[in-house]
Amino acid sequence: MEASSMPLLTASRLLSPPPPTLTCLQRTVSLVRAAAQTLEAPEAPKPLRPSPRRSAVAEVKASLDPVAALNRFEDVLQTQDCNIILRHCGDTRRWDDLSKVFEWMQEHEMTNAASYSSYFKYLGLSRDPARALQVYGAIQDHTMRVHVSVCNSVLGCLVKNGKFDSSFKLYDEMIREGLSPDPFTYSTLLSGCMKLKQGYTKAMGLINEMKSRGLQMDSVIYGTLLAICASHNYFEEAEVYFQKMKDEGHSPNLFHYSSLLNAYSENADYGKAEMLMKDLRNSGLTPNKVMLTTLLKVYSKSGIFEKAKELLTELEASGFAQDEMPYCILIDGLVKGGKIQEAKMIFNEMKDKGVKSDGYAFSIMISALHRGGHHQESKQLAKEFEDQNASYDLVMLNASLRTYCSTNDMESVMRMLKKMDELNISPDNITFNTLIRYFCNAKVYHLAYKTIEDMHAKGHQLNEELCSHVMIQLGKAGFPSEAFSVYNMLRYSKRTVRKSLHEKALGILVSAELLKDAYIVVKDNAEMISPSSLERFARSFMVSGNINLINDVMKALNRSGWRISQDIFGRAIQRYIRKPDKKHLLLCLLDWMTGQGYSVDSSSRNLLLRNAQLFGPKQLVAEILSKQQTASRSKTIGQRHN
Repeated sequence: MEASSMPLLTASRLLSPPPPTLTCLQRTVSLVRAAAQTLEAPEAPKPLRPSPRRSAVAEVKASLDPVAALNRFEDVLQTQDCNIILRHCGDTRRWDDLSKVFEWMQEHEMTNAASYSSYFKYLGLSRDPARALQVYGAIQDHTMRVHVSVCNSVLGCLVKNGKFDSSFKLYDEMIREGLSPDPFTYSTLLSGCMKLKQGYTKAMGLINEMKSRGLQMDSVIYGTLLAICASHNYFEEAEVYFQKMKDEGHSPNLFHYSSLLNAYSENADYGKAEMLMKDLRNSGLTPNKVMLTTLLKVYSKSGIFEKAKELLTELEASGFAQDEMPYCILIDGLVKGGKIQEAKMIFNEMKDKGVKSDGYAFSIMISALHRGGHHQESKQLAKEFEDQNASYDLVMLNASLRTYCSTNDMESVMRMLKKMDELNISPDNITFNTLIRYFCNAKVYHLAYKTIEDMHAKGHQLNEELCSHVMIQLGKAGFPSEAFSVYNMLRYSKRTVRKSLHEKALGILVSAELLKDAYIVVKDNAEMISPSSLERFARSFMVSGNINLINDVMKALNRSGWRISQDIFGRAIQRYIRKPDKKHLLLCLLDWMTGQGYSVDSSSRNLLLRNAQLFGPKQLVAEILSKQQTASRSKTIGQRHN
């Protein structure tokens, strides 16, 4: 039964359709492919656990209290990790944290040259050169003090913040200690020469020193040198260095061309400027916005206004005139060329095109209209800017202030001063002098005086002519003490004042009978005061000045070379006789007169003899007078023989 059924089952399977399964061959192929894919595809990487140091750095970076975080990871972190944290504080402008992290690194002796170099770099960015000098000065390790990257960084900090004299002084100290400067050292110092008065001479000294050390000029140093020549108006020297740079195989870039073009702009040499632009294009370079704007300045300063207008149109077409600067250059050139109406046209075109002004163009036009006597138009423009803008800079404030003062608009003047306070803008010499003139014209001299006082307190240089006028007016208005204060501010303002100022001050003080102050003026400046003014002062002082100072006044007058008259001595003697308790002063005066070759006249002599008993033994005064006469006769005989 079982045996006979087997063929039927087999036949049944053969005749029925195969089930929906893979054949053995297909299954084998699939398995092979899967295995191959498994071998080819790498295993998914298992997530790496961050190292303890990396985790610590990340946590300190994110901490609001980096010092506390540093203390927690003190045993984990290394110096290079701390440098990463230090740079992070600098890059994120966390200046307080920057110094805290650096101080922690110093305390835990985890600093190296990179630490100091980074720290000084960020102190430069945070405008703290004083701190950089303090930290560098405290470095005890000699190797660290002369490490070139450390020195370059601290020098760069000083130069970046305008401490040029300090940077050169520190450099000299570094050289004495053994610094071996590299090209970057010289490049840093050279960049500081652009702002120095004798910057070109200083730069030449650095270049010679650099060459003596066997260091070669590179394109960066040549570029800086060209900029120095431009800033000091050495355009011929700039040409020489530009050519020398090319001869040495350095291909000039836009910065080099721009620096030389700046040199030409200072001399308004449009011919050479055009040749340079042609050379630039021939070299395959395309002038950028800065260069085209500089060329516009060359044309404007040269008075080539048609070319300037064409170039402005080119700048507009190139999208380089979206801010006010190109318009300002042309407007300023037209104003200085006396073409105010043309300047107004360009200014109005700028406004019509919707070019945003930060106030520079407005300030140029307001000042030009003011100088041209168009005060109302100038005032109207100032109000237009004020209505449209909330922000001001000092230039715009000064321009508006001048025009409001010229139209006697006190309300607007006060509004500008209030705006200056609100915006925390510090006044400059122009601001102060504008206000002083305004208060003088308004005859409110006490306000003019207060402004001078404030100006002097803030360290600004006083205008002698203007302050002298205020001093005289204060004297006339009955404010002699304030007038004397103005005189002293001028006198001690580290400048040589005109001789006439002393005489003016003396006249005010004598008229007001402020004779003690008048004596101060005479004592220090008698040789610059006329004899008539000295005579007037001396007479007044003998009558009502401090009796204890009479002898000092006589000596001061005599030192000046002025010969004291017998009338002045007579007035002093009369004053002493009325005060017998001052007999020692009288006797000192009489003795001094004898030594200086002076003698009293007959009237004073008789007065003294009649009152001799008031001054001790009668013969004492008589003996002194006798000596005077003898000395006087001897002097007269000597003069005759001569």
